[in-house]
Amino acid sequence: MAVRSVQEKLQELLDKEEIFALSSTYMRGLDRLEPDLVRSVYHDDATDDRGFFQGGPDAFVDFAMQALAGHKANHHMLGQASIDVEGDVAFGEIYFQAYHRTIEDGAEMDFVVIGRYVDRYEKRDGCWKIAHRSELNDACWSHPASDDWFQSTPNALRGARGADDLSSKKEVLRTL
Repeated sequence: MAVRSVQEKLQELLDKEEIFALSSTYMRGLDRLEPDLVRSVYHDDATDDRGFFQGGPDAFVDFAMQALAGHKANHHMLGQASIDVEGDVAFGEIYFQAYHRTIEDGAEMDFVVIGRYVDRYEKRDGCWKIAHRSELNDACWSHPASDDWFQSTPNALRGARGADDLSSKKEVLRTL
């Protein structure tokens, strides 16, 4: 086994952080319904395969925005990540949980998916992006929504989509 220099180890850490940030940006784009954020993490010739969807990044962004637009809320959370960097190509397994507040037959439902993204990343012109993403779903369930806490705490701050969410209002946050 070759001994790696401190510089090589630092570069690997920087690469892994940049790669993991792609999934963070991706999740924020889904939750806030910001298609440009989701699209920004893919190379133009990337592929995406979920079994129920297969295609390129533009088609996926359209698919995802249409699928999520009718939801009342979405909350995607990232878990552990295993990222192996091999020069300008890397492979990742990123765990996730995805919560969706949907409306079915007039009733609010909570739909949860847990799974993993199994990805190939490529560094082109000094920039890491997704070259291929597969979504592996390990479990899912749905049940009627229950927001007892929100009913008893009506003044609780709530998340919103896009520019309406507090996370998109840096000028407001500067004054708080």
